[in-house]
Amino acid sequence: MEKKKKIYRTAADLFFLVIACSVGAFSTTAVMIPNGLTSGGLTGIVRILQNFVDIDFSILYYALAIVIWFVVIALLGMREARKVLVVTILYPAILVVFEQLDFQLLEEKDVILAAIFCGVFAGVCNGLVFWRGYSFCGTESVAKIIKKKLLPHVDISRILLVLDSVIIVLSAFIFGRNIALYALVTQFIGSKMVDFIMYGFETKIVQMQIITSRSEDVAKYIMSEIHRGVSSYDIVGEYTGQHRKQLIILCSPRESMVIKKYLIDVDPSAFVTVMQVNTVWGEGRGFTDIEEEK
Repeated sequence: MEKKKKIYRTAADLFFLVIACSVGAFSTTAVMIPNGLTSGGLTGIVRILQNFVDIDFSILYYALAIVIWFVVIALLGMREARKVLVVTILYPAILVVFEQLDFQLLEEKDVILAAIFCGVFAGVCNGLVFWRGYSFCGTESVAKIIKKKLLPHVDISRILLVLDSVIIVLSAFIFGRNIALYALVTQFIGSKMVDFIMYGFETKIVQMQIITSRSEDVAKYIMSEIHRGVSSYDIVGEYTGQHRKQLIILCSPRESMVIKKYLIDVDPSAFVTVMQVNTVWGEGRGFTDIEEEK
């Protein structure tokens, strides 16, 4: 029975990943490139490099993604590399197919519409990938490397913001200031679409309450892999009389999906509650400094 469930989950993951990567590839090949636009992340890096080398976007993207993946293995370990392996192989492969189709969504060049649709499609792509607990091997992986090796006290989200900002600023020198500004529009719309795909219009911080027989393992995973704090207290199930620890975590919607995927593997019978949080004051990623609310 458990084997069947695992096969079903894997098939469902693959189904949604193929859809996500297809939407992302369509966004890049049918909207972004034909309209001369760019974005942040690895896509933005490839768009810059294309001005200096005569190589297809998909091939160049594939090469850089594989290089980053090997760097992740060397510096972060195979466990981290496994998280991005599927998308590292699948997305560029689908890019190759869509690039050969040579299709354009817009009948004529329109950078404003293109920037909007790029953001929407990219957000749908990323949102579906994150929803299934996977991630891309791009600037996010680079941000994790920088955090671990150089800036351990800086949040990954801030490092990633700086990386994307640098890529977009460099794009201004290659494509012009207007294209760089359109890239900001694309990034903003994309980030909002990710939030919508994963949690509707809810906030960026959620509270997870987890009751599991593997509380020590789960807490260790969250602190070491997700880099979030965990609180716990002892509870008693009145019906069974069993003593358990309940874990409480404040994290982003995407991180909650990663934790959920981990729980499916280690304790499918875990009881999990996820609640919307409107405001969090205190130190931590995505939290508001309490002094700013004076």
